[in-house]
Amino acid sequence: MRFPRPITPLRRSARILGTLTLGLALTLTACGNDEPANDGSTKVSETDHNDADVAFATDMIQHHAQALSMVDLTVDRTLDPEVQQLADDIREAQGPEIETMSDWLQEWDEEIPETMRDHSNAGHDMEGMGDSMDGLDSDMPGMMSGDDFDELENAPDSEFQTMWLEMMKEHHEGAIEMAQTEQDAGKFADALSLAESIVTAQEAEIEQIDQLLGS
Repeated sequence: MRFPRPITPLRRSARILGTLTLGLALTLTACGNDEPANDGSTKVSETDHNDADVAFATDMIQHHAQALSMVDLTVDRTLDPEVQQLADDIREAQGPEIETMSDWLQEWDEEIPETMRDHSNAGHDMEGMGDSMDGLDSDMPGMMSGDDFDELENAPDSEFQTMWLEMMKEHHEGAIEMAQTEQDAGKFADALSLAESIVTAQEAEIEQIDQLLGS
C-alpha cells in the first residue's frame, strides 16, 4: 500500500502561496476589465459624454455667470478686505470654468446658453442688472431672481456686504447641488473632475462666508 506523502511545513507554505497568487491574479484581472464608474452604473469616459454632462455644462454656465454678475456689484462698494478677496477669488475661478464648459458644448455641437451677462453687455435699455434676468431660467438651485438682484444692487452700503455674503452662500449651495448631480449621473471624465472641484472649492468658500458672517 502506498501512503500519501506528509504535508511538510515547506509544502504547506508553497500551497498557501500558490492559492494567494491565484486569487490575486483573478482579482487583478477582474479590476482590469472594469472602467472607473461614478455611481456604479455609468462608465466614465475620457472622450464620450451623456445628457447629464450637457445639462451640467449648460446650467452651470448660467449659474456661474450670475455669480460673476454678483461680483460685478461689489465694484465701487466698500468691503472688508476678506470679502473683497473672496469676490476676487470667485471671479478668477469661475470665469475660466465658464470658458471650459462653453468649449465642451461647442465640441459636442450643443447650444451655448445665453446668460444675464450676455444681456447686460448687449446694451439693452435696462434700469438695473435684475432686468438682465428677463427670459432666462432662474429655477436652478440657488439662482437669484431679477427682484433679488435688484434688491442687492440697490442695497445701501451699510447692508450690502452682509446681503451679498448671504446671497452668495445660497448661490454656492445651489452650485454644489448641481455639481453633485453631475457626479452621480455624468460620464465625461473632465466634467466629473470639474464637478468635484466645484464642490470642494465652494464648500470651502461657504465655510469662509459663515466665518465672515459670524455664524
